Amino acid sequence: MTILLTGATGFIGSAVLRALVAKGHDVVALVRTDEKARAVEALGARPVVGDITDTALLESLVVGADGVIHTASPGDATSATVDSDLVDVVIRATAGRDTPYVHTSGIWIFGSGSDLVETSTLQPLPITGWRVDIEKRLRDSDVNSTVIAPAIVYGHGTGIPSMLIGEGEILLVGDGSQHWTTVDVDDLADLYVLALEAAASDEYSLAASGQNPTVLELGEAAARGRRWPVVPETDDSARGRFGEAFADALLLDQQATGAHARETLGWAPHRPSLADELERGSYLA
Repeated sequence: MTILLTGATGFIGSAVLRALVAKGHDVVALVRTDEKARAVEALGARPVVGDITDTALLESLVVGADGVIHTASPGDATSATVDSDLVDVVIRATAGRDTPYVHTSGIWIFGSGSDLVETSTLQPLPITGWRVDIEKRLRDSDVNSTVIAPAIVYGHGTGIPSMLIGEGEILLVGDGSQHWTTVDVDDLADLYVLALEAAASDEYSLAASGQNPTVLELGEAAARGRRWPVVPETDDSARGRFGEAFADALLLDQQATGAHARETLGWAPHRPSLADELERGSYLA
């Protein structure tokens, strides 16, 4: 299959690219610069240099693809517009076709919960609230779509968990009592490929490994690997450090099993846990 992939040089997107190529797919990667084009080409993709906001270019690429995976996100105030415009293009360009489309959401759209599942009530924070209407528009359309809501993504020594590692100390977010539901980035990439190949209509999957440590437990794991002290903070201190919107997301208390993706798509996350990675894996380097 020829697959259009956005965000192919990002944390999630680069893992998805590797997984697609490993399964023998022909990946067309939309990238912004010649430097990024060389990077994705080295991983086995065919780069197209352009801007994701160029809807005419985007539509031509969607029309020419057998499937589409969207992982790109500016991570700023333009994120909502980028996602909204892209979904509009996908709805228009796949009309009358069975093109599978995999869309990226996020676990924070559900708010806090001790047993989050796909049908849990949405309680989005301001940082993720814009996703709700866009995803509803997608799911109400005729697109063969799967929305994947990743838990806190880790792996390769990067992502959100790397923020716990300070200079000679492990810095918790708040007092560390909140649970983070987690997923390894390569396990997550496997799920994207499974969802694409299943080509389901109106599917939704929480991408969670079933590992739900507290931030304190994660901090203690990181500290064991370095013999550093663990330093808690108040919620207000966290808001001062990260900004209110981001901190409030990191302070959410979330647990999920990801059972639906296992049962419907045969997903089998198996990489080391985040605690193991922090104590003796990629975050120790």
